[in-house]
Amino acid sequence: MNVFKASSKLDTSKAAAEAASIKLCDAISNNGHASFIVATGASQFDFLGTLTSDNAIDWSKTTMFHLDEYIGIPDSHPASFCKYLQDRLVDVVHPGTVHFLNGMADNPQAECNRLNQLILQHQIDVAFVGIGENGHLAFNDPPADFETEDPYIIVELDEACRLQQVGEGWFNGLEDVPTHAISMSINQIMKSKSIICTVPEERKAEAVRNCVHGEITPMHPASILQNHNDCTVYLDNGSASLL
Repeated sequence: MNVFKASSKLDTSKAAAEAASIKLCDAISNNGHASFIVATGASQFDFLGTLTSDNAIDWSKTTMFHLDEYIGIPDSHPASFCKYLQDRLVDVVHPGTVHFLNGMADNPQAECNRLNQLILQHQIDVAFVGIGENGHLAFNDPPADFETEDPYIIVELDEACRLQQVGEGWFNGLEDVPTHAISMSINQIMKSKSIICTVPEERKAEAVRNCVHGEITPMHPASILQNHNDCTVYLDNGSASLL
């Protein structure tokens, strides 16, 4: 794991986006195509804004996989990650192929199985992720499952995770936040050739400290990134304040 620190949130996100562009362009140049995973959340606003304005990327030669989605909210809901990605990435750059998760599927496990079959056909060139206030990676809250090899799994969201969603303004109150989600598993994320982890803001400082310098443990899910041979965590002064 490498750590990059810039002074401001915007500079951190720009640096991460520049690195992401290089990874995508290199994969397209070498293989004719790039497959990527993309996260959502308030921490990714500036990163995605910068990345989607980069004219060097031939997005028509990319395949996008969705990292996670709430179970039980439609894609018209303001907190829907499908809506987030549709508005901020898909409608802006039009990736060649997009694989969304359907949080309203009648059978969430069948939806996992559907995406599992699709993603197993791809080598993921780069994953764009963040770290939650509770240290989660995707929606793998502590204690995260470090063992399963299933690419997508159904997870229960802990209270800290759900409170973060309220704090970021996606929901009016804790009772409105779904209790379960479909998430890409830890092991599937780790199979990505490269990982770019963008984590600005002081509210993430404790999670960053635990996951960057702490023990690798399911209680700090993103600590597993220490084991990846091409992962860079992008921090600003706030998120790096406890390192």
